[in-house]
Amino acid sequence: MKTFLEYSSVKATDGTHIDEDGNLMDLSDDSVVEKLNAFVGSIGMKEYLVPEKAVDELRQKLMRVGLQFGATPVMEGNKGNFSLPLSLFGGRFGKDENTPFDEFLNDDGISHNVEGGLKMNFTYEMQEDNTCKITAKIA
Repeated sequence: MKTFLEYSSVKATDGTHIDEDGNLMDLSDDSVVEKLNAFVGSIGMKEYLVPEKAVDELRQKLMRVGLQFGATPVMEGNKGNFSLPLSLFGGRFGKDENTPFDEFLNDDGISHNVEGGLKMNFTYEMQEDNTCKITAKIA
């Protein structure tokens, strides 16, 4: 009898799985950030009437893998850019093995693995037909 993995995965000739995405929570791995940026970059494939809607749509999709970012600022003018800090599962609060007894750990859940943490960078530009072209990238 075959197991579920034998039915659901494509195997290479050496027996390893070639369709695994790996751990999408390991943001210290550049290939994971590259995969997430490919997904995040798809926001630029459409034009939006309300640019804030595009950011909210991206926010909802990234929350499925545990990534969150702050509130969307008002997009004023015909073009511009802004950055929002990312957090993983809402950040960390509490203690770990290196926290002194009279202190608490309180961070974004990313900066302990990636120096300085990560940000979501947005660029937007209004088009002549009153739609907005918006792009995003994790950096």
